[in-house]
Amino acid sequence: MKAALVAEDGSLLHQARRATGRDRGPEAVVESILDFAAELHALGTDRFGRAASAAGVAVPGIVDAENGIAVYAANLGWRDVPLRALLSTRLAGIPVALGHDVRTGGLAEGRIGAGRDADRFLFVPLGTGIAGAIGIDGRIEAGAHGYAGEIGHIVVRPGGPECGCGQRGCLETLASAAAVSRAWAAASGNPDADAADCAEAVAAGDAAAGQVWQAAVGALADGLVTALTLLDPRTLIIGGGLAEAGETLFTPLRTAVKERVTFQRLPDIVPAALGDTAGCLGAGLLAWDLLATEVPA
Repeated sequence: MKAALVAEDGSLLHQARRATGRDRGPEAVVESILDFAAELHALGTDRFGRAASAAGVAVPGIVDAENGIAVYAANLGWRDVPLRALLSTRLAGIPVALGHDVRTGGLAEGRIGAGRDADRFLFVPLGTGIAGAIGIDGRIEAGAHGYAGEIGHIVVRPGGPECGCGQRGCLETLASAAAVSRAWAAASGNPDADAADCAEAVAAGDAAAGQVWQAAVGALADGLVTALTLLDPRTLIIGGGLAEAGETLFTPLRTAVKERVTFQRLPDIVPAALGDTAGCLGAGLLAWDLLATEVPA
């Protein structure tokens, strides 16, 4: 877990990290979140002389932001957690905003990161899986049911590897950092090899690594062209662990996307700017937005 005290201008006043403790079960995870938030709330009062005005929290999985419920998260094991109400109670009744982790990170990238000058953007972090956040005029589009942006489950190779969602050939089974790690471990014969190792081998001119990398880049480009055909973003922001490869990723990716577009307008393809602070910053922005929309008494 990452947490921060965030000023109104989006600057980080204090940052902290703590293990989620998911091995102890979903109830323990919720309690860890509440304790962590309470400690940060107290620290803010001690250090700055006044309590935080609001709180924002971003969680993975299915999120009902409107009702403040963390509906489901496979990696945390929880279902239907009224997280907003629980946090507000623990934090002396201050208003609390709940958001989806990727969309919240995308909100920060769009407002104060790589997409700050773009009225339309798509934020795609490449990590264990692949997700997306659709940015429109300073806000993130969640969709009618909160599922918008799930680009990782676009099928780019029909009949391909089985995905946890039940489909085969999903983008994230082929182009996520986890997928590249699996492919390079198999190709190199080293079960401990990962995507970062593959990127280093590509940069060093290793032919086998180049084949693994190009297969992932090709699949990623196919998925991104589908997304930009539907959404027509001005800027395409790529983040997550795979983006840490820098131009080893971005140079072939820009080329692959350009080769695939026909009538579509090619967006700027840029690396994310905020790194792993994006979620904290985005949660802070959610909280400030909540205060901005409150009707004065």
